This record gives sequence, structure tokens and C-alpha cells, in this order.
Amino acid sequence: VQLQASGGGLVQAGGSLRLSCTASGGAFSTYAIGWFRQAPGKEREFVGAINWSGVNTWFADSVKGRFSISRDNAENMVQLQMNNLKTEDTAVYYCGANPKFSVATMSESFRYDWWGQGTQVTVSS
Repeated sequence: VQLQASGGGLVQAGGSLRLSCTASGGAFSTYAIGWFRQAPGKEREFVGAINWSGVNTWFADSVKGRFSISRDNAENMVQLQMNNLKTEDTAVYYCGANPKFSVATMSESFRYDWWGQGTQVTVSS
């Protein structure tokens, strides 16, 4: 499956952005999708994930209550809605597809087999 992340940009603190992850090929509707981010000089970190059906979502504590994830399998799309953005949310955001999803390991980036190219999110103060 090929993934493409989009929707990044520059926003002021307190603002909102919606990122999209669109897929082509593969069995997208059967994969869990995770969002990760990587700030300069830092390791890639888990942001959140959604299971194959879209019924369940999980989030890192740092974004819980501010971010949400939804998916439309008919459109092969997952969206990350980011509200009340903070300067520390500045990073390149990546979406990944995980065909063997487990809640216990969802934050481990190496378990995601396919990745989008990343989209830059910059939050200014």
C-alpha cells in the first residue's frame, strides 16, 4: 500500500489543522493506521492510532483531548484533527499502516510496514 500524508502548514498556537493520510493499493481497510511525528533532533514519536474499522482510537498523553483520528475506508483516508495546537507540536507528521496491530505495541514505529512521506506542521507562538 502507498500512503500520502498532507495538510500540514503553519498555524498559531491555539489553532487547528487537519492532516490527511490517503492510500492507494493494498488492503487499506484491513490495516490499523498510526500517526507519528518527528521534531528536529528527536526520535519519531507515537501520536495516535486508529484500528481498521475506525471504532477504536488511541492517543499519546501529550495530545489526548486535543487530537482526534477518523477514517473513511470507502475513500481510503484517515484524518488527524489537531486542535489547540501548541508550539511543542511542531514536527513532521507521518502516517503508517500496520497490518498486525496490537495495542501493546502500537507506539513502536518499526511495526508499521508502510509510511507516507510526512507533512510539516509548524506552530508559532
